[in-house]
Amino acid sequence: MEIAAAALNWEDRRTWTDVADQLLLAMRAHASAGHAHISFPGAPGVFGSRIDALEGFARSFLLAAFRLAGDNGHDPLETAQWYATGISSGTDPHSVEHWPRPDEHPQAKVEAASIALALDMSRPWIWDRLDAAVKDRVVHYLSHAVGDETYWRNNWVWFRAVTQTFLRSVGAHHSVEEIRADLATHDSFPSADGWISDGEGRNFDHYNGWALHLYPTLWSRMQGAAELAPERLARDRAALQRYLEDAIRLIGADGSPLIQGRSLTYRFAAAAPFWVGAIAGVDLPSPGALRTAASRVVGHFVSADMAAHPGILDVGWKRPWPRLAQFYTGPGSPYWAVKGLLGVALPGDHPVWSAPSEPLPIDAGDQLFAIRAPGWLVHGTHKDGVVRVINHGTDHAHLGSEGADSPLYARLGYSTATSPLLDDDSWANPLDNSIALLDADERASHRTGMQLLGCSVTDTPDGPVGVADSLARTHWVHARPPVQQDSTGWPGTATPAGEIRMVSLLRGAWEIRLAHIRSASVSARTIVFGGWPLPTDDGVVMTESGVSSASETLTTRLTALTDGGITGIDHRYDATPLNEHTTTPFITFPAVPHQWFGVLVELGSTTTAGGAHFTVLDSDTGTLFVITWPDKACTSIQLSQHRKAT
Repeated sequence: MEIAAAALNWEDRRTWTDVADQLLLAMRAHASAGHAHISFPGAPGVFGSRIDALEGFARSFLLAAFRLAGDNGHDPLETAQWYATGISSGTDPHSVEHWPRPDEHPQAKVEAASIALALDMSRPWIWDRLDAAVKDRVVHYLSHAVGDETYWRNNWVWFRAVTQTFLRSVGAHHSVEEIRADLATHDSFPSADGWISDGEGRNFDHYNGWALHLYPTLWSRMQGAAELAPERLARDRAALQRYLEDAIRLIGADGSPLIQGRSLTYRFAAAAPFWVGAIAGVDLPSPGALRTAASRVVGHFVSADMAAHPGILDVGWKRPWPRLAQFYTGPGSPYWAVKGLLGVALPGDHPVWSAPSEPLPIDAGDQLFAIRAPGWLVHGTHKDGVVRVINHGTDHAHLGSEGADSPLYARLGYSTATSPLLDDDSWANPLDNSIALLDADERASHRTGMQLLGCSVTDTPDGPVGVADSLARTHWVHARPPVQQDSTGWPGTATPAGEIRMVSLLRGAWEIRLAHIRSASVSARTIVFGGWPLPTDDGVVMTESGVSSASETLTTRLTALTDGGITGIDHRYDATPLNEHTTTPFITFPAVPHQWFGVLVELGSTTTAGGAHFTVLDSDTGTLFVITWPDKACTSIQLSQHRKAT
């Protein structure tokens, strides 16, 4: 997306509308004669070019609706008429540009919801001006949502609810019972403190913000929701506000969102929940802080190196990287990113545009806090602006599962400065931010299905210390690439490897990562600790006790705190969307059961030369760790009784 990022003033609403208009105009260059198909460059998705073209239209139509709503129909680009033409062509079954119906293809259910939501937001300028025949065709197209029980039981429940709510608003056939059922399904997803799993299981990721909080707020403002929304407005708003308190602290100083979870090619859609907070009128974060958060995230991506095609979002991150795609990703898919421009739907006199700017939490100081639902410890360091997540509870699976790890979910660590390794070998054999048992063939075990034992922050005389631990019944998986790449781990047959207790202790920028082999297969030869995958291949230093790798701005280091460790460095080419080269430090130890192993893990602008050590003592109330940190501070950490693995 070729926009002169350095000249953009994200405090000014005009910058946002200019960026939106540039995207809308660039999209038109790839439209069909009747405007119903927008076919972006790139290899067709697995669903075929007609679905790709529908995605291009529906997702860009969202942005068009934001623009019309925010400027009360002022339309110098004649956006309303342009999309009205596309709606007429797309719903005409006799047109060569007619759209696949929601009953013909599952992905059309997603896009139909975007069309319904956009029609509601732009109602005075598009829907109200369509002739009766076109309105009838739109209703017929959307009506396939009624009675359709094939919508997936995750964020997709909102697609049926939104579509039927629009039908309700225009007096068309709909089912209030199905809308209420979808709302109830949403409410049944595992959640705590505003965090919501994307369906059953432990599926915590960016869908929290750009779907599971976005749709409740926008749905409640649809005309057809007027009688249904009041009973849940206060609860949804409170959950959103609580989520935003955490979400704003997960943004790196450079604006990068956390590189974790599926659909990362949606990029700056990660800014959407902050605009949703402004729309919902949350008390905290303040309007100025919400605008800063959205500005920093979108600004991180809107730069000259964002895509190979001017004004076009390729599949990738800050550069085109097709391997970031999931099975459902096509050339039009990345345009869910436009949700991050939702702020243009807010008029110029909205308080979010005039409120004094506020820094991000990472700008103001170091961060250390726990997020209960996903089982994350978060530590961000002001000095380098990096936010890191230590993960003991999220794996995109269920407790006790014996599947293979997904690099997007099941790693021990994620950050705003690194990407998990995503090449084929990393799906089959976890290394980066993993603790795994290796057999004689150096197959690495997987920990999916692990049990979260605890996740909290404790105040000590030397500052707060984060403590998180989990029990993994690790397993080797004879994994094979799926026919369609999803975000879950590769399918395969599992063989028990051993039971490992994993503990993370955090203070400042340091993490002491411990593992206790409670039992192990006779095939287990070594236990490996993998560190942070740094996007560079320069500056590798190996010593007897540790290994480090450095880039121009960051260094990562892994230091053995247990005798007998053997250090190594792993080099990968084109294994992440961040850089062509990635280096990951690792340390292996003999897999001795009933022994504790430990390493010091560092990622930041500087690292130490070591100097940490730990002692483990058992007591009647749990396990007592005595930690000496690199600055010589000493901390005693008692794991409470509920943390004792049984």
